[in-house]
Amino acid sequence: MCRPSLEGLRCAALAERAISVAVDRLWGIGTTVAHPLVLTFGELLVRLATPDHQLLEQASTLGVSFGGAEANVAVSLARFGVPVRYVTRVPDNSITRAGRRLMEAFHVDTSHIVTGGDRVGLYFVEPGIAQRPSRVVYDRTGSGMALIQTGDVSWKAALEGCTWFHTSGITPALSESAAAATMEAVAAAQAGGLTVSIDLNYRAQLWQWSKTPGEIMAELVSHADIVFSNEEDMDKVFGIKVPRMGAQTEALEPQRYAPACAELQHRFPNLRAVAVTLRESVSASENYWSAVLATADGFHTSQRYRIAPILDRVGAGDAFAAAAIRQMLSGSANPQAILDFAVAASCLKHSICGDFNLVDADDVDQLAVGDGTGRIVR
Repeated sequence: MCRPSLEGLRCAALAERAISVAVDRLWGIGTTVAHPLVLTFGELLVRLATPDHQLLEQASTLGVSFGGAEANVAVSLARFGVPVRYVTRVPDNSITRAGRRLMEAFHVDTSHIVTGGDRVGLYFVEPGIAQRPSRVVYDRTGSGMALIQTGDVSWKAALEGCTWFHTSGITPALSESAAAATMEAVAAAQAGGLTVSIDLNYRAQLWQWSKTPGEIMAELVSHADIVFSNEEDMDKVFGIKVPRMGAQTEALEPQRYAPACAELQHRFPNLRAVAVTLRESVSASENYWSAVLATADGFHTSQRYRIAPILDRVGAGDAFAAAAIRQMLSGSANPQAILDFAVAASCLKHSICGDFNLVDADDVDQLAVGDGTGRIVR
């Protein structure tokens, strides 16, 4: 069976024209909607993590929670008070019902989740410490989301009332059909006048089918307004390298990322902003964290945070994306303020166990304005 092209799906969505939204060209955000609604699309995962930094080989118990890149973004947005809808495909069983109830408890709209398939995706986390890195093992083959097909989601209904659509490179990496479904979603979102953001989120373990990440992601990013990335994503997906000077552990120079961001914007002229998170790993327990943001307004760099000890770094990029989206939706025309808030939010994620970033906007604002002492709040 031939996979539908993104252009064909886009034309079909244009014909329906499900959503009509006036658009502000600053971030591509509709301005006629009083309460912007974000839709995120990706796989809901069960996370199984070893306690006390144990190896998987030695652990006799595993901590169970839920996660997944786009679910993480949805929960974080909800914690910031942003109305958010989450779409995925999962089997109907007691595990996924628990996951839906959890998302709903965080005030995430799950009414357009599609039921299908026989199993939910799993991933196992072995948290690193000191010089031993964290490791992830995926068990997602044949999951409900991996087997999603175009047409499974009624995008006309799911996107109703939405002004922003977010997904990541993890979703199309799952399978050819998941990639086609992601293209269908992006086409419908763009045709409906939504802002489209994509996190490149390269996962080498998942890209096991015939198309390369660069082929698929180029087609998706060509229709995006905002891209989130890190240095490895830009290299592995698009071959855009950031030259390093000296050892791998050297302090990163943010200005060195300006040409890479400019190259991505040159390849994809539709992009209004490119955000790149920068991680310097002293060890698994100590990192330096910062980011850059390239917009039409210029190239912006953030504060550099020392994070030690790290409780859990999984989901930091998702926390960054959610915080940036929140600031853009707030109408901020100040790229530096957007960047500062996003970096502070994702810095705090390192102190929270599990995939979800459970801080609120006041927590982030406190750190963003310079109070990183961690003094007790009474």
